[in-house]
Amino acid sequence: MVFDSLVLKPMRVAGAAMLSLALLTGTTMLAGEHGFRAEAQEGPASVADLSSKLIDSVVNISTSQTVGGSDRNVPRPDLPEGSPFQEFFDEFFDQNKDGAAPQSRQVQSLGSGFVVDEAGIVITNNHVIEGADEVAVNFNDGTKIEAEIIGHDPKTDIAVLRIDPGNKKLKAVSFGDSDGMRVGDWVLAIGNPFGLGGTVTLGIVSAIGRDINSGPYDDFIQTDAAINRGNSGGPLFNMKGEVIGINTAIISPSGGSIGIGFSIPAKLAKNVVNQLVEFGETRRGWLGVRIQSGTDEIAESLGMDRARGALVAGVIEGGPVDDGSIEPGDVIIEFDGKPVETTRELPRIVADTPVGKAVDVVVIRKGEQMDIKVTLGRLEDSDELAMAPSGDEKGDMPADQADTIELYGMTLAELDDSQREAFKIEDSVERGVVITEVAPNSAAAEKGISPGETIVEIAQEAVANPQEVVDSIEELKSENRRNALLMLAAPTGELRFVTVRID
Repeated sequence: MVFDSLVLKPMRVAGAAMLSLALLTGTTMLAGEHGFRAEAQEGPASVADLSSKLIDSVVNISTSQTVGGSDRNVPRPDLPEGSPFQEFFDEFFDQNKDGAAPQSRQVQSLGSGFVVDEAGIVITNNHVIEGADEVAVNFNDGTKIEAEIIGHDPKTDIAVLRIDPGNKKLKAVSFGDSDGMRVGDWVLAIGNPFGLGGTVTLGIVSAIGRDINSGPYDDFIQTDAAINRGNSGGPLFNMKGEVIGINTAIISPSGGSIGIGFSIPAKLAKNVVNQLVEFGETRRGWLGVRIQSGTDEIAESLGMDRARGALVAGVIEGGPVDDGSIEPGDVIIEFDGKPVETTRELPRIVADTPVGKAVDVVVIRKGEQMDIKVTLGRLEDSDELAMAPSGDEKGDMPADQADTIELYGMTLAELDDSQREAFKIEDSVERGVVITEVAPNSAAAEKGISPGETIVEIAQEAVANPQEVVDSIEELKSENRRNALLMLAAPTGELRFVTVRID
């Protein structure tokens, strides 16, 4: 039996300094006239009443999947007749000596879930039911009901099931205000760890807004309430009995709880669940831009007082803002009335905005703040997300490097047919100056600039040949600028911004 849970690789800290910690249990240290004094504090009240009220709303999710030996990716070796290894390989590949087809087998897994509608709507994790042929919901009183998957979303790891309760009266729970949770607030987790059935654990909110690199919309609640394998898809409750998170992942070297668990916040989950119930799929807003994180150097080059917002590195052809309303180099600092402080906030805000809605977007363009009206499209699975390209594609070095200029470790040449062929530069890169070489340990190398990339703009002004690059940088120097902002195009056409020190 497999207990299904998403287990992250443990994080290791090397060379960390040892700190002397004072352990304070049940006391609060208050500053007094003669130093600190301890004031007794009560621990959390019993959660027995709350647990008994909620436990029947939490269910176990059991799935089964038929897997055949033909699913193996390893080809069966062709052995000579009478080989002593014949029996071993027959067993390994689930085949008989006469070469009969491999036998299929059932793989089972267990997870958790919870009822949100007495009509029979149950929420769990996508990875709990992914690939399952059969899904069943098991209640605390032993009742087992077959379930139908009505929608699932891999990007947020949420799935919605429907069951026919018949004469059974279901107890539903509701989503609460995850935004109102603070670090240190008490939370209660109920689930199915290691297949043991309804299990209650208590802890606190350890952190909020965690990004664990599991998807484009990471915004997890971290908790030290014990979450183990089999807890996936179970609810995380506040002390009012409201669901403020869906338990989905842990960090653990062994698969058991070490006090670092992650829950999808209710604010994110509610919108996804509503869409899956109504449409059977998600319908997310789409802005149609590629973005990258800004740095203090980039902010300075754009005339900003500090690094904030989401820097637009490119506009997707045919997208909602391909009309020139938003341009590469713009910094989005507000979207639909919501401030955008960091790059990773923007995809979540856009995705939660209804498709077709006309929204106000505030950008900084060449140091000036502008208000723009944008009508959102719909993000399809094939659409590109608002993420920055890596820009590390490399091509072969061209043989002919005449009319080149060396600058800050870069060898620059005009973009012509020979350069396009040598570096496999696509036609979408219409103009610019090709970087044919990057000297090791140079200013350009330190910024990750690679041969084959094309300088399209400097300080948001287009350049067409190496001399224009030199002239643009000299002009920046005359303005006492310390950095040059370069818009670079990868051979595939993806754009990104970097700054190069010029003082």
